[in-house]
Amino acid sequence: MRPVMLLGPTASGKSAVAMALAERFPLEIVSVDSAQVYRLLDIGTAKPSTAERARVPHHLIDIVDPEDSYSAARFAADARRLVSEISARGRLPLLVGGTMLYAKALREGLHELPPASAALRADLDREAEHVGWPALHARLAGVDPATAARLAPGDSQRIQRALEVYLLTGQPLSHWIAQQRSDAAPPLEAIRIALEPSDRSVLHKRIEARFRTMLAAGLIDEVRQLRERPTLHAALPALRSVGYRQVWAWLDQPG
Repeated sequence: MRPVMLLGPTASGKSAVAMALAERFPLEIVSVDSAQVYRLLDIGTAKPSTAERARVPHHLIDIVDPEDSYSAARFAADARRLVSEISARGRLPLLVGGTMLYAKALREGLHELPPASAALRADLDREAEHVGWPALHARLAGVDPATAARLAPGDSQRIQRALEVYLLTGQPLSHWIAQQRSDAAPPLEAIRIALEPSDRSVLHKRIEARFRTMLAAGLIDEVRQLRERPTLHAALPALRSVGYRQVWAWLDQPG
């Protein structure tokens, strides 16, 4: 059975559509969300409810500790395996989410890139604390203008990764992107459904309402509990997720 990929921005109604489809088809849902993979990040990631997960099998949710990282490469491998397993059970694989990097990894394949270096990332974080990410963006522009041109000066996570790749390999990220892996898996053939709200102002209001609901549900306390773990810090990929990053920074403020 050909898999279906249901993509869209935050608060566009993906989960509701997915559950409606589950009423009509024998399917299993594969999450395409870089934050929902992390355990303990529940309220701010809008994970499916316990009731929804009991009604329909969900995959790639709560599989990684927030202290660890989870890459697009690992997602692509996991998702392909799950698509195969779900299809073998005679059920429809429905890939649902809004992490476009993950979706792109499935659609277009990946590039041969070095794994993350915790030590190098720590060095870059320290440098950013002194000079700011816009300065590191300018530094990136000097060695990889093509990548810098498509990144905002405040896009810390992607700036860090691009500099990391250059410092580890001596080649800019744009070079590696241009060199597709010769052994890359073929693109995943899937039926694509994109939810694109016609009125962005309505979408923004939905996002604001969702965030207020998360705050009322205890998002700040959830982040406080995460901060109690000495091994967790704001530079970890899990805690750079939208919502968690902002609440963590707010809790860092004096008073």
